Amino acid sequence: MPDGRTAGSARAFELLEPLVRAATVRVHAAPGGYDSAGTGPTWGSGFFIAPGWVLTCAHVVGEGGAGVRLAGREVGISFFPGGDTTTTGTVTGRVECVLPERLEERRPGRRALWDLPDLALVRVLAPVTHTCVWLTDRARPRLDEAAYFGCTEELGIREITGRTTRLRGLAGNGAAIRLGDDDEIEAGMSGGPVVDLARGEVVGVVKARRHTGGGGLAVSVAQLRTLPMPATGRTGLYRRVMQAHDLYHYDRHLSDLDNRRTWTDVHDVLLLGEADPYGGRGRLTPGERTTLCGLLAELPPPGSSEAVRELAEQARGEEPDSTLPAPLSWRDGLGLLHDPPGAGGEAAAVLRYATGVSVADHREPPAPGADEELWDWVRTTAERLWRPLRRELAERHERGLDERERRRRQAAGQAALGRARLPAGLPAGPSVLLEAWAHGWEDVYDWRVSVLVGPARPGRVTPVAAGVRATLAGLPEALRAPLAEGFRRCDTHEAAALLEVAVAPELFGLAVDEWAVSGGVPVGVQRPVVFRHPDGTGSPAADARWARVQAGPLLDQRADCARGRPRSPSPGWLEGLADATVPVLCRDPAAEPTLGALHSARDAGYGAVLCRRPPADPAASCAPFHRGLREELAEAGRGAVLPQRLQALRRRAHGADPDAYWAAGLALVWEDPARALPEDEPLQGDL
Repeated sequence: MPDGRTAGSARAFELLEPLVRAATVRVHAAPGGYDSAGTGPTWGSGFFIAPGWVLTCAHVVGEGGAGVRLAGREVGISFFPGGDTTTTGTVTGRVECVLPERLEERRPGRRALWDLPDLALVRVLAPVTHTCVWLTDRARPRLDEAAYFGCTEELGIREITGRTTRLRGLAGNGAAIRLGDDDEIEAGMSGGPVVDLARGEVVGVVKARRHTGGGGLAVSVAQLRTLPMPATGRTGLYRRVMQAHDLYHYDRHLSDLDNRRTWTDVHDVLLLGEADPYGGRGRLTPGERTTLCGLLAELPPPGSSEAVRELAEQARGEEPDSTLPAPLSWRDGLGLLHDPPGAGGEAAAVLRYATGVSVADHREPPAPGADEELWDWVRTTAERLWRPLRRELAERHERGLDERERRRRQAAGQAALGRARLPAGLPAGPSVLLEAWAHGWEDVYDWRVSVLVGPARPGRVTPVAAGVRATLAGLPEALRAPLAEGFRRCDTHEAAALLEVAVAPELFGLAVDEWAVSGGVPVGVQRPVVFRHPDGTGSPAADARWARVQAGPLLDQRADCARGRPRSPSPGWLEGLADATVPVLCRDPAAEPTLGALHSARDAGYGAVLCRRPPADPAASCAPFHRGLREELAEAGRGAVLPQRLQALRRRAHGADPDAYWAAGLALVWEDPARALPEDEPLQGDL
């Protein structure tokens, strides 16, 4: 150990080194046939995070392959169960995905620093026996003493090497961790694990070394949460891998067939030196925590990220930090419970959270008895804690069971009076809000992405990210990561969340529905997208029109053209139309007469308006657009389903259905009074 290290960290390194070395791998060219000896030079390192899954850096799997696609590329994985080259296995792996996704299109040159988070997940293509690391559940690591590992060829000997350092700070908005300059990161160590020695958990992936000497950067493992989300109705890759991770450690902890030291065993030793202000009752033992993670992994994943955040907030007594990556699994929720502010310590918060999970609505029915087994564990674990807490947990469990049963009856269409419900419109859950403001008279824009919690908690807004001075052409790239994070927080198993775009009417032609945020599929194909006036349409007249449009039947009315010729509707004419009318505008929203018509429609209280980006050919007739919309509104019957029907039209057009091409550029202005917009605006740039 380098000078200055404490005896505690030296002991932790001694305990953790065999476990980490055994899970760390060498990444190289895919082996040819049965020959594993001719694998060529080392590209970098990686490590097993779950059975059959290796985490490394994107630039490692991109070595020597500038002309090939990274996702789907086959690479070689050599692993050393004994931590050295005396016992070696080599297997082929396939790159499942890389982060960020744009690395597939825009790859840096050789020796250039790759974009954060610079991660790759590799699937092993053959069943092999190996060990796995323990990943932290914290979204932001503590700055403490650490060790990093990777494959080196010091003195001509290829081996897995571990060295110690200190975590010096964060970079890249928390995506990267700065490593101290205690020792040099050698070539080949990129992609290896970074371990927090105080807590015995992997917190990062070695990314780069400084050109001028020791130290470098690592990527936070929490960036795995930015893996692309799947289509609704499917379990995402992140959740699948983390479930396998937790079940691996759970099974190792319970097994009595192997006397080798496990990560849980090492955590027991590391915990001995830590003081607990609650006399041993303030936190779970490592064995209890491993068991809890295993029980949570046996349940179906949560319906949404917001469901996890809400349970964590109820358990710890305050809102979790909104700047952290979205919690996508039940395990991620545990990472929000460290150092709670209330009495009782971390153990009490964790047991409250686990109680909430045991009665939560799951994406699909859990395995028989899985939720009851989790509750039995809570009740048994609470026996060593305070009696009032045990009583509180029992009451929470009873209330949760009653509430879950009520929700299930409603979901089955059986309300309190036994009446069947009408087909639903947009879900009442959270939506993603994108706001953009013109930066003075300049042609640049400030922006903000937030989570609008929705009708269940009116006025509740959780910020995601903000920026200044973006051009219109640069907005899609600037907003790609913030929007992806917002969608991860809001999407549920049943539905993709609504995207609300609050901008001035001249920006209602912004092609947000065509932006590709994740998976290369346009946003408007993946989810409903609507525009909103930043200052809303709130008035008694607006509320009456909104209610009438929601109930239907709908009437369409051309507002900015007559027989294909532009016209400017008068405010009096708009105000005199029937309440169930949906004004339709077919010309450029940024130009007259359409811009004035949008303002007049807002002033007249219209909460639902249809407009479009003009076609590329200015001589093209608008008749097919109006004809298609008239049929669409007649089939919809009521306004409540319009956002989803427009999404379905975009999906058809994206799938090359000629009968839907008339809807190209179609946009919906949707002023839902139940989704109040925040009143404050961001600062205008930097001072």
